[in-house]
Amino acid sequence: MSRIHHEVPIRCTGIAAVLLRRTDNDHKVLLLKRNSAVLRDTWCYIGGGIEEGEKAWEAALREIREETSITQVVLYNTNKFDQFYSAQADYIYVAPVFVGYVDDDQEVILNHEHSQYEWLTFNEAMDRVSLPGNDEVLAFIEKHFVRKAPSEWLRVSM
Repeated sequence: MSRIHHEVPIRCTGIAAVLLRRTDNDHKVLLLKRNSAVLRDTWCYIGGGIEEGEKAWEAALREIREETSITQVVLYNTNKFDQFYSAQADYIYVAPVFVGYVDDDQEVILNHEHSQYEWLTFNEAMDRVSLPGNDEVLAFIEKHFVRKAPSEWLRVSM
């Protein structure tokens, strides 16, 4: 007897972006505290949807600008993905993660989606993030984008 199997769809409709700034001989990670109905009071990095006609990296730069007012970013593709399963809607959400290096003189001005921000060490940030998997993304970024110089082929040319 053959069975028909249900396939769980995979959707990629958004991005994630982790901002880094160099301080002395270390890097700090920007975390934001959500102030919206979805994930209220959750500490996370930048994320958002990809609008029609946008490439994922363009969405990353737009979301960085909208959520923090930061406009000067050296952006890299990480080859890492945020992912989760939505039991309610029965799909797997996947979002490419980008790393943005910013100068320490750029001021963070939050939009309405967030109530607070902090620049944290990687250890502090990994302890602070609330969503499972965010700590693994941060550990990956620390290993490949802080302890090592990132590969130039991952840099997003704008």
